[in-house]
Amino acid sequence: MSKVTIMNHPLISHKLAIIRDEKTAPGDFRALVSEVASLMTYEITRDLKMKDIIVKTPIREAKCQTLAQAVVLVPILRAGLGMVDGILQLLPKAKIGHVGLYRDETTHEPVYYYAKFPDEIYLEDTKIFVLDPMLATGGSACAAVDLLKNKGCKNISYIGLVGAPTGVEKLQKVHPDVDIFLAALDEKLNENCYIVPGLGDCGDRLFGTK
Repeated sequence: MSKVTIMNHPLISHKLAIIRDEKTAPGDFRALVSEVASLMTYEITRDLKMKDIIVKTPIREAKCQTLAQAVVLVPILRAGLGMVDGILQLLPKAKIGHVGLYRDETTHEPVYYYAKFPDEIYLEDTKIFVLDPMLATGGSACAAVDLLKNKGCKNISYIGLVGAPTGVEKLQKVHPDVDIFLAALDEKLNENCYIVPGLGDCGDRLFGTK
């Protein structure tokens, strides 16, 4: 079964409280989502592969380590875009793919409308981070991982801000090899499949739409 990591850090908790506040304006909301994603990057990259190199300092040569694994970020449109810049601040060489999904309002099932990936995603050793702030039913996350695996991708992790037990359980059941990283695990889903207490529609709050 995959590992589920819930971040427990004062800065993440503080910023997430402001993100949840319905009075937080879109500009502040976008900045905070990006900041939380950046803070989460320290944990999600903990197991990236390294290689030894020799660096000449002003004093002498030093044996150092540098990243030896390509990274591809795959935001699920639209809301996943809000997490990209924060992670890129620490992983500026990461490449970016995109998966377009929307949730059918009647069935609550995900529907594909777009997919485009960099060539690095097909390399066997590439680490892939699927980004989506809300892990509600788990349908969109599972659909995105399905698409990636159908293209032969491995080494996939899911990164989100807020999750519900239903979504976590579904993603673990369908893709037990995909580790899950969340800033918070909330109580449940309501009758409309929104996370409770959640933070509302993340895409709408990021971009000021309704």
